[in-house]
Amino acid sequence: MLISHKKNQFSQIGSLFFLCLIISLSACTTIKPTPEPLADTQEQIFKNEPIRVEGFASVEQVEKLSESIAKDYLLGSGDVLSIKVWQRPELSEPRIVVGPDGVISVMRIGNIKVADRTREDINQEITEKLSKLYTKPEVMVSINEYKNNKAFVLGRVENPGVVTFPGKGTLLEALSLAGGLPIVAEQAFLTKCAIIRGKDMIIWIDLNDLLHNGNMSLNARIRNNDVIFIPESQAELVYVMGEVLSPGAIRLTGQLTMMDALMKSGGPGPDADKKQVFLIRAGYGGKGSVKEIDLMQMLTTGNFDSNYLLHDNDVIFVGKHGMAKFNYFISQLLPSLRVINLGTDVMESFGVMQQLRNLMWGQEGTVGKGGN
Repeated sequence: MLISHKKNQFSQIGSLFFLCLIISLSACTTIKPTPEPLADTQEQIFKNEPIRVEGFASVEQVEKLSESIAKDYLLGSGDVLSIKVWQRPELSEPRIVVGPDGVISVMRIGNIKVADRTREDINQEITEKLSKLYTKPEVMVSINEYKNNKAFVLGRVENPGVVTFPGKGTLLEALSLAGGLPIVAEQAFLTKCAIIRGKDMIIWIDLNDLLHNGNMSLNARIRNNDVIFIPESQAELVYVMGEVLSPGAIRLTGQLTMMDALMKSGGPGPDADKKQVFLIRAGYGGKGSVKEIDLMQMLTTGNFDSNYLLHDNDVIFVGKHGMAKFNYFISQLLPSLRVINLGTDVMESFGVMQQLRNLMWGQEGTVGKGGN
């Protein structure tokens, strides 16, 4: 019995030590929230409007991407040309298709490499070569069909595939030609897309800002053979945990707010402390913040300034009345984190664990402003 008791005691001490290691605390005591004022950068993270997530291209970067495209159209395989020589019908060609090798054949001249060259450049070369055979030939090269002005639109659009631009291609034009959103719009909320150019350039565009805020400076020019990729909307998730009726992951659709997410999770449960709702958000530079929200005050006063718009990977945690012990809080929170594959290592990488400690753990007393 004594051995069994000691084993039990050792097991309890080991468990407590393990929990202490997880949260990197020097002492494990009963706790009380001690929220600290947020720094200016953290206030920006929780600004109640869509913000530009780190990694999205700036307006300057989009402009630079667009400026890298040649102003004049460059010929390529599939383009259909015509050549007319004034008063020389035997030299005229009503239809010439540029081959896959980017070459065309011209009467009395032979093969000419036209890929990645302008119409004016080709016109000048043919004129110069015919000038050696004829006196002052008047040559006019025209483009009848533009086939080398295309992009590949892949991912969450109605008709993924190749789109061909009748004029100067833009991102919005490409999305429109690809059919736009799928029929079930709720499952296809577009938040971002990547423009892949060549082998070494990729740029992410904030579609929220472009489509919903009308920021046309993000409507990038598209170059021939660009790849436009729209990730699946299911990749955009927020997580609701704690004292709600249906905790779990929620797909981020539209301008989803904290209240929307709580309602989709069934709302606060009967044991929920509506004065202690925590919004955990990854921020700039790999660091994040925790915001304490008094849901009860929001509902009683009608002031919804704290009803924040949610971003990808936000975590909402609803506290419980009388949550008095540190180990009780950990035992409730950590299993939920494991269920959604968001372990403490990920939380530490967000830089939010210390802020959780500041908000949730004091030196003495109970968790909860009132405490039971």
